Amino acid sequence: MFSLKDRITLVTGAGSGIGAAIAETFAKAGGFVFVTDRDEKGGRETVARIAAQDGQAEFLPLDVSSEADCARVAESVHGRFNRLDVLVNNAGIGHVGTMLTTTGADLDRLYAVNVRGIFNVTKVFIAGMVQRKAGAIVNMASIGAVVGVRDRLAYVTTKFAIAGLTKAMALDHALDGVRVNCICPGRVETPFVTGWIKKYPDPEKAYREACATQAVNRMGRPEEIAAAALYLASDEAGFVTGTEFIIDGGFSAGK
Repeated sequence: MFSLKDRITLVTGAGSGIGAAIAETFAKAGGFVFVTDRDEKGGRETVARIAAQDGQAEFLPLDVSSEADCARVAESVHGRFNRLDVLVNNAGIGHVGTMLTTTGADLDRLYAVNVRGIFNVTKVFIAGMVQRKAGAIVNMASIGAVVGVRDRLAYVTTKFAIAGLTKAMALDHALDGVRVNCICPGRVETPFVTGWIKKYPDPEKAYREACATQAVNRMGRPEEIAAAALYLASDEAGFVTGTEFIIDGGFSAGK
């Protein structure tokens, strides 16, 4: 298993789903994890699961779209450890709609979290990483950052932006000892996705169809995405920066 022993890490959107899985995986790998989320209940539940397995974690409430919130969290992290070694920008939201049905407010709402949120959180931590000549940043994009997805205009727009942001940061800081990568998952079976499926008239049919979009005929599991995040955060990925790590069950293979 890749090690994060003695590493100070922070995961946004870690109250459930992929973010929670990443936080728990990082703790098992020896890292101290700052679990952040707008959802205090979910965030504290993640911390409790980590503590139950003798891991180290602390919850910090965070709305990534708020610069003031990000500054407050950075002050807490630096006040406790004076550094952050690994940052996972996982927090994100979605929207269903085409150009015809998506409003400017819809796009702005997604941009504020999915793109500006990554900018805001990274902004308060990257200077310290550059100063220490060490750091790993993992941004959560989507297969929608690599190929188009129908009826997801605003979502795809922001995810393509995340891929571009990742590459730009990776090039800017390659000689500063800071690696920046993004993960592009296909459909993953998270509470958000299962909740969305339950809203369909025939949830069982919707579930089968969601699985069928992947070549392997199933959705991904949060822990499978977390394993990739652990690799990218570890020293073993020292030669990996600026990449789009696709984990999509073969969804994009025929595109």
